[in-house]
Amino acid sequence: QVQLVESGGGLVQAGGSLRLSCAASGRTFANYAMGWFRQAPGKERELVAAISGGSGTTLYADSVKGRFTISRDNAKSTVYLQMNTLKPADTAVYYCAAGRSLATIEGGNADTWGQGTLVTVSS
Repeated sequence: QVQLVESGGGLVQAGGSLRLSCAASGRTFANYAMGWFRQAPGKERELVAAISGGSGTTLYADSVKGRFTISRDNAKSTVYLQMNTLKPADTAVYYCAAGRSLATIEGGNADTWGQGTLVTVSS
């Protein structure tokens, strides 16, 4: 089972960019589907983006399509979330998750979760 550590959060002005990283331990990173979720204060956790193992198929929440890009570097056991044109509504704690498949990630039934990194977008 992998362990996950997120980094890259911070404070940014609206319209700015941030790149989140999620470093995974373990030898089987390439086999895992990976996802980024977020949870804003008073709101439920939501899936932002996910990427499969193998083919690297991606999916995105409608609210971030065209602005966010998920990618992975299996050699570095790291998944990234490039966030552009950030909006105050993107303010949340962002969590990385690993699961057996995209369907598992979409269902929120990840095997492993990171500790989260806070992203704050000021207006």
